[in-house]
Amino acid sequence: MTNLREELIYSLKNTNCVKFGDFILSSGRKSNYYVDIKRAITNPGILKTIAKIIRWYLNEELDENLKIGGIELGSVPIATAVSLETDKDLIIIRKKSKEYGTKSKIEGELKKGDKVILVEDVTTTGRSVMKAVEEIRSIGGNVDKVFVVVDREEGAKENLEKIGVKLIPLVTVDELK
Repeated sequence: MTNLREELIYSLKNTNCVKFGDFILSSGRKSNYYVDIKRAITNPGILKTIAKIIRWYLNEELDENLKIGGIELGSVPIATAVSLETDKDLIIIRKKSKEYGTKSKIEGELKKGDKVILVEDVTTTGRSVMKAVEEIRSIGGNVDKVFVVVDREEGAKENLEKIGVKLIPLVTVDELK
């Protein structure tokens, strides 16, 4: 496991995922650095490493009826890689309902009582993850863990704990600086 984490940190640094300057985050907050995780999650080698790390964490839970959830857009490649690595069904949580067809916010089969492990690319405050958890729970799904590739350590862990969800970062931003 340690080797996989070291490989991930090296790969994220090597792809120049952390950029320094003046940035506006999705939360509207200003920051002097930006984690451009899309540079990494479009790389098959990095995706494989991420999926292997999450599989290692999920080892005992893989016997359970489990779904892997990704939030549109950034975490969908990660969730897909984890789904393939674990052989567990994938669900995709949209940020807003489609205007056509079923108008569903969740793609894939999610039934009442299903356990869902969410994955996310980067967390700051955890706002988008909390909305996804709320959507899954509104259908009767159970979420108690979220894996994030990079945690900016700006409140996501604490905010998710308030709703009974444990945030498990693969890497913290300090490890990338």
